[in-house]
Amino acid sequence: MTTDTLIIGGGAAGFFAAIHRAANRPGERVVILERGRAVLEKVRISGGGRCNVTHACWEPRELVKFYPRGGRELLGPFHKFACGDTMGWFADRGVELKIEDDGRVFPVSDDSQTIIDCLWQEAKRLGVVVVTGARVDSIAAPAPRRPDAAAEPSWWTVGVGGQRYASRELVVTSGSNPAVWKMLAGLGHTVVDPVPSLFAFNIRDPRLQGLAGISLPWAQLHITGDDLRAEGPLLITHKGLSGPAVLRLSAWGARQLHPRSYNFDLVVNWIGQRAQDVSATLAELRGERSRQQIGKRAQFEIPLRLWQSLLAAAGIPEDQQWAQLSNDQLDALTEQLAGGIYRVTGKATNKDEFTTAGGVDLREVDFRTFRSKRYPSLSLAGEVLDIDAITGGFNFQAAWTGGWLIGQQPPLAD
Repeated sequence: MTTDTLIIGGGAAGFFAAIHRAANRPGERVVILERGRAVLEKVRISGGGRCNVTHACWEPRELVKFYPRGGRELLGPFHKFACGDTMGWFADRGVELKIEDDGRVFPVSDDSQTIIDCLWQEAKRLGVVVVTGARVDSIAAPAPRRPDAAAEPSWWTVGVGGQRYASRELVVTSGSNPAVWKMLAGLGHTVVDPVPSLFAFNIRDPRLQGLAGISLPWAQLHITGDDLRAEGPLLITHKGLSGPAVLRLSAWGARQLHPRSYNFDLVVNWIGQRAQDVSATLAELRGERSRQQIGKRAQFEIPLRLWQSLLAAAGIPEDQQWAQLSNDQLDALTEQLAGGIYRVTGKATNKDEFTTAGGVDLREVDFRTFRSKRYPSLSLAGEVLDIDAITGGFNFQAAWTGGWLIGQQPPLAD
């Protein structure tokens, strides 16, 4: 099959690139190759099936701060197409979106199928051809032109089983696909070795036993011996700790934690307050509630079961009265609340772990166009690049932006 633009990968970036390429180049043939039996699978499962489309962050310089890798490169592209543009694009096509309290953006329907249907309908309207079950097994770059053949077109050749696709331009939006990365490396691109990002922490600690499901609205985390810190909501799981604070820390620390085999000491400040402030509050409670039992009522707005667990860790009986709290016990409880150390013994797989740090070296991409610096007729976007973000719709925004910019590029001259 011969086409004008061939896109490897039927995800968010691939569909957005196809839609805008077809819209801006009427009459050209655009084909998407998707190795799976269904397209837009990450869109389908993201946000617990609701699809976290983007994030309500309107300033590009603030937006790039959510990207452990790729923020500097995305600053220019975000000035051209960012979160507000994404929301406007879907709104113009009848998709109502809402901004939740934490800034995440979802369809009002709370159903990712709404986003999938919108993208499918737009692709179909523009004549984009989608081929599923198309696992790419080879990519051949255009042959160098002969000096006497200036008018002769150059073609990419992509093998899918026994079939061959020839295309003037190639777009790779295949996500974290090791096979495609290997093919791109074979074309001369540098691929940064991938490591997991966005994962929970395995922790076996008696202080967490029986507390699965308890969440804290705001906690602070710090990895000892390093400058890795994060804050945000925190969730106790059956295996250890998760939630936005942990996922942010895992994203920013993806490269540092991998060589450690995810074994390290984690300092947990359950309430996000300074130790001296916690100590002062406990001293006040000792005077104000002198006859009350310490374990009957939780303080600092943390769940009672967690409060009681931390009391035990500090050596304080639940039925002890506040007036009986010694200075040593006060210091021990302060440490448990604002600086307890927990040993992490591995990463935990959960539904949020579908982002990888790694991919095509960003120095080999022109981010004004998302074209390869090695091959002007090759474009790359999404997680095939060494770009990743924390949770909250930011990875999708990078995909929408890359796809949009690829779609704006004029045809290359033969």
